[in-house]
Amino acid sequence: MRYDLIENEVSGETIKQDDYIAGLAKGLSLLEAFGVDRQKLNSTQIAERTGLSRTAARRYLRTLKYLGYLETDDHYFWLTHKVLRLSSSYLSSAHLPKVVQPILNLLSAQTSLTFSLVVLDEHEVVPIARSYLPQHDNLRLSPYGMHLGNRLPAHATSTGKVLLAALNLEEQKHWVNNYSLKRLTAYTIQDEAQFYQVLAEIQKQDYCLSKEQHELGVIAIAVPVLNAQGKAVAALNCIAQTYRVTEEQLIQQVLPLLRNTAYELRSMV
Repeated sequence: MRYDLIENEVSGETIKQDDYIAGLAKGLSLLEAFGVDRQKLNSTQIAERTGLSRTAARRYLRTLKYLGYLETDDHYFWLTHKVLRLSSSYLSSAHLPKVVQPILNLLSAQTSLTFSLVVLDEHEVVPIARSYLPQHDNLRLSPYGMHLGNRLPAHATSTGKVLLAALNLEEQKHWVNNYSLKRLTAYTIQDEAQFYQVLAEIQKQDYCLSKEQHELGVIAIAVPVLNAQGKAVAALNCIAQTYRVTEEQLIQQVLPLLRNTAYELRSMV
């Protein structure tokens, strides 16, 4: 018996046509349309972002409002706290964040710097664990963007470039063609040839040092976290303000800690 298969262009995952629920996929794509750039959207904007018709967009919006995932003022819609059930369930049950949390805390205690574990999700990276020490609450050690679940542009971050460097050149070009190299600061790499060269260097040296490409005044260093099969499944990084540490300090003092930690995690992921 032959089954027609649908392939996910991003992940490469396939599913039988008969098993695919289009309505569920559309509803989830609608929730994903909300982001930090536009926290409130109307039905027309949702239709443009998802490819739905305005009539269908309104029906999905009203259904999600009925279920409690959206709120509205009868013109614009926005996400409610109920969507956090999905992320909190993941963070409380997933193996990797649980395993790495005490390790990140130990690294932070040793260095007074901020450490995080990040995964790649399409064109963005998402922190799934971050060092936390109660005594550091008032020291502002965590630059903007490193709270759990926040989404950061992969091409301009240390963790994103480390994970992109793990792809082959064809996959990297496909990624750039899909998502482009958006300028975030004066230091963001926008030239494609230069970007591929940087990724090749990262792959060779097995770490990435990124300075002010995503946010001015912020510097970070990252290494890949491999599973038992040698595939990069996450990235481990240290992030700080440029006035607190130098590139040399990160490479000489922090990089060995990151590499040792990534090696220890290999048997756990």
